[in-house]
Amino acid sequence: MTGLRERKKRRTHEAISEAAIALFLEHGFDQVSITQVAEAAEVSRRTLFAYFPAKEDLVVHRFADHETEPARVIRARPPGTAPIEALRDNFLDGLRRRDPITGLNDIPEILALSGMILRTPALVARMTRFQQGAERALAEALQETAGTPALAARVAATQVVAVEWLLALDNARRLTEGQTADDRFEKATEEAEQAFALLTEGLAGI
Repeated sequence: MTGLRERKKRRTHEAISEAAIALFLEHGFDQVSITQVAEAAEVSRRTLFAYFPAKEDLVVHRFADHETEPARVIRARPPGTAPIEALRDNFLDGLRRRDPITGLNDIPEILALSGMILRTPALVARMTRFQQGAERALAEALQETAGTPALAARVAATQVVAVEWLLALDNARRLTEGQTADDRFEKATEEAEQAFALLTEGLAGI
């Protein structure tokens, strides 16, 4: 029974988000109310807020799995692999796979979602909180798996997450301006390698 309830909750969660994003993309994030989202998803406002405490969460939850991804990469890295090397390889692999979190994905639905986020100050601000969560998780992973002192771990995590976000934003902006992911790939890879080289130099010893 517990499994059935969990599956039902996941379906409801996904249905609310899908209804919200469809409305946001059609009318604009700021033009759609929570009441409209609840009506489209056929749930009450109370139910909606039980799943999504803030309007921005209806969008940002699509990236939720990625919030702790850098930390997971650090914890799962092969023995002898430096943390920054593992993070670089993971980002480059994401570019090759056209992972939306790298900004290098031009599937129309994903491209529209990226464009909406970039155009909406409230969503950009919510993504900043997303980054902060990623920084905290990564700093903890560095302390626990690499023995990095707390302050150094926080500094390193802040820099890594900021660089990955910068690269993703650059890619997303290029694609929303009309460039294809395939055309952007070589330059995106080159810029990622340059950025991680700078990180490696600046974070030597971590």
